[in-house]
Amino acid sequence: MLRDAAFGQYYPARSFVHSMDPRAKILLTILYLVAVFLASSYTAFAAVILFLGLAILFSGVKLKSVLKSVKPILFLIVFTTIINLFFVREGTVLFEWWIFRLTDATLHFTAKMALRLVLLVMGSSLLTLTTTPVALTDGLESLLKPLKLIRFPVHELALIMSIALRFIPILMDETDRIIRAQKARGADFESGNLFRRAKAMLPVLIPLLVSAFRRADELSDAMDSRCYWGAKGRTKFKQLRFSWRDLVGALVTLVFFGLIVWDMVAPFFPILVIPS
Repeated sequence: MLRDAAFGQYYPARSFVHSMDPRAKILLTILYLVAVFLASSYTAFAAVILFLGLAILFSGVKLKSVLKSVKPILFLIVFTTIINLFFVREGTVLFEWWIFRLTDATLHFTAKMALRLVLLVMGSSLLTLTTTPVALTDGLESLLKPLKLIRFPVHELALIMSIALRFIPILMDETDRIIRAQKARGADFESGNLFRRAKAMLPVLIPLLVSAFRRADELSDAMDSRCYWGAKGRTKFKQLRFSWRDLVGALVTLVFFGLIVWDMVAPFFPILVIPS
């Protein structure tokens, strides 16, 4: 069901990755995402998968929990795969019928695009699985602190992102509950064409929106009752500090990022290619 989705949820555990500073995890995750976009060969993708596997191993998070994050984007992966199969025309033709042409370049491009989407989502979900929303807020606020010089509302932006992440599993659970209630009343969400299924979702979207606005109103009242007025005059009970774990994680990530960059630029500089 929808509540099985992992993105936005926190997986409590005591591990190497859990103990890292949230600022380091955010920066290293950004570096990982850039590396995924730079990866262009299957060797580079193999290096990304190896790095992600090591990160999952040292995080103590079950692989099943990370794979659940891919479930919400399965439709997007299938859709982009179909589009790429029809519109990428370069390469040697393997199959051709009517207006459809399948080439070897099409298969390579489609496989790499699907891999890129899966790796992006899994890497991003690992950050939320190993970092609490409060720690993410503190880390983002600390990293964006230089923007305060131009009067940018850093604390408010970090708080908004933290609340959004916190509400993802809550709204998923609420959607699942509404769907179950509508099915008990005889609603059918599985039969019919695409337009009929979309129309059947209207009895779910309306109460979901009402519930979301009600929760937002209750949250604002709770913050007002606790005299919340933004970052002005606020102090922190837990101070963020870098440790040796962050140094080790940074070194490993930089080595991995360097391998991806080397794989990308090596074809343009023959002197960098290792002779076989």
